[in-house]
Amino acid sequence: FDVARRLVLRVDLQRLVKECEGLVAFSREGANLLVSKDRLTDNETLLLWLLATDIGFRLGLVKGDGVSKEELQARLGKTGKIASTRLGELVKSGMVVKTADDKYKIATFGIVQMQKDMIPRIKAKIGS
Repeated sequence: FDVARRLVLRVDLQRLVKECEGLVAFSREGANLLVSKDRLTDNETLLLWLLATDIGFRLGLVKGDGVSKEELQARLGKTGKIASTRLGELVKSGMVVKTADDKYKIATFGIVQMQKDMIPRIKAKIGS
C-alpha cells in the first residue's frame, strides 16, 4: 500500500491555495483572475480559469467544478474556434477533461502540472 500511495496523484488543497495567492480570487460572482490575460498564453489563461473554478468548488465558493465552452470563450476573449482548438489541445494532453454535460474541468494531472510548472512560470512573468 505504501508503494501504491506514492504513485497516486493527490492535491494538497492548502498548499494549492497558498500557491495561487495573487493569481486568483473569489467574489460573490465567482472565480476571478488577478493576472491580466494579456500576459498569459491562451492555454495558461484557460488552465488558470479552470484551476480557480476547481479551487472555488472545493472551498464551497462556486457551485460546480465545470465550466462551459461558451463561458471559457468569453473569459478568454477569443473566437469560438480558437477556444475550441485550445480546449481540444488541453483535453488531448490530459490536463483538462470534458464532462458528460459538455463542460470542462481541470484534471488532477492538470492541477499537479500547474503546481509543478505553470504557476511558477506565471508568477515569474508577472514578477510575483
